[in-house]
Amino acid sequence: MKVLMFGWEFPPHISGGLGTACYGLVKGMMHQKTDVIFVVPKLWGDEEPLADFVNASSVTIDYTERRFKEIWKNLTYLEVTSFLIPYLGPEEYERFTDKSLHDRIDVDESVFAKQFSFSGKYGKDLMMEVSRYALVAAQIAKDKSHDIIHAHDWLAFPAGIAAKEISGKPLVVHVHATEYDRTGKNVNLQVYEIERSGMEAADHIIAVSQLTKNTIVSKYGIPEEKVTVIHNAVLDASIIQHGARKKVPEKIVTFLGRITYQKGPEYFIEAAAKVLKRDENVRFVMAGSGDLLHKMVNRVAELRIATKFHFTGFLKGGDVDEMFAISDVYVMPSVSEPFGISPLEAVRHNTPVIISKQSGVAEVLQNAIKVDFWDIDSMADAIFGLLHYDGISRMFREMGSNELKKLKWEQVALKVMDTYQHTLTKNV
Repeated sequence: MKVLMFGWEFPPHISGGLGTACYGLVKGMMHQKTDVIFVVPKLWGDEEPLADFVNASSVTIDYTERRFKEIWKNLTYLEVTSFLIPYLGPEEYERFTDKSLHDRIDVDESVFAKQFSFSGKYGKDLMMEVSRYALVAAQIAKDKSHDIIHAHDWLAFPAGIAAKEISGKPLVVHVHATEYDRTGKNVNLQVYEIERSGMEAADHIIAVSQLTKNTIVSKYGIPEEKVTVIHNAVLDASIIQHGARKKVPEKIVTFLGRITYQKGPEYFIEAAAKVLKRDENVRFVMAGSGDLLHKMVNRVAELRIATKFHFTGFLKGGDVDEMFAISDVYVMPSVSEPFGISPLEAVRHNTPVIISKQSGVAEVLQNAIKVDFWDIDSMADAIFGLLHYDGISRMFREMGSNELKKLKWEQVALKVMDTYQHTLTKNV
């Protein structure tokens, strides 16, 4: 089987869990001897050769062909001035200008060029690049032989739709997050429409959790039978023996993720303040960046816990491993988390985890303490308990590491392949 897969990023150049999930899935599919044509807007040249990579920036299209004109006119153009994150979509939108058909005369002429150089970034021209990516996808679908199309998240949904229109092959869309997860009640209608259109055009949908499937059914009006839940996994289930050593005498409790509404950083800070009232021999770390960072710094100052609270900024690679290794407890208090791979990485480092009940990973990680994101009293009690009762902490470390063995990308790839077969059979 040959799969034409559209993503937006691929390791080592990632800014969220989407690229990591794509990497894991593609690597798992290698074990199934599946041919994957993986398309990204821009290749950087240092990607691990796991697939037949296609650099959308090097694809030449013939815009004069009628089919491409029709696809282009069906796409919309939106200028966005705020920063966008691919896995989570827009964290905030400062200003929207105009929404209109692409055949407007004042749209940047460069987008109509036979070859278009994508930035590979997520700035103000992202929506234009998403639309152009769809046009390139149609050209790739025309040129590359394939059996099925797989598009990851909303940035690639228009590309998947365009590829299906050209080749007539079935489309599977993979929902790693929805606009409701990203923004709560402040849903951006343009992004919502892209998501809804992708789900409706798809022949089948993969959701990363039952939580995500419930949102797809209830908020987007998609029939339940059209959605299959396939949880994410870890790249390696073995426990990491890291040589990092703490440079402070206190216990360390860590939050690692984007500092945005979805991740619930404010609840972590409020719980930290409660713990510190009971035990001052603790340091709290908030590792990451995001639109709520300054607000969180101010709140820590207001609570007068700044001497026990550290903001590291965005971490990646070895710094992430070291942070997990020196942590005594990892907390993920997400308000709405479609899945959440970071707790699994914490378990790999033998770090006990506390996760919100409002996360997809709670569906597969049984040996973790689970609390409602808003229940800061329960969160504080859980942190205090793991720090002070070694037997409880040891139990969660041992049982959590056993669970990881069931969460391999090879198994995920098998389930995805079954979904492909079911979709292909249904479309015969």
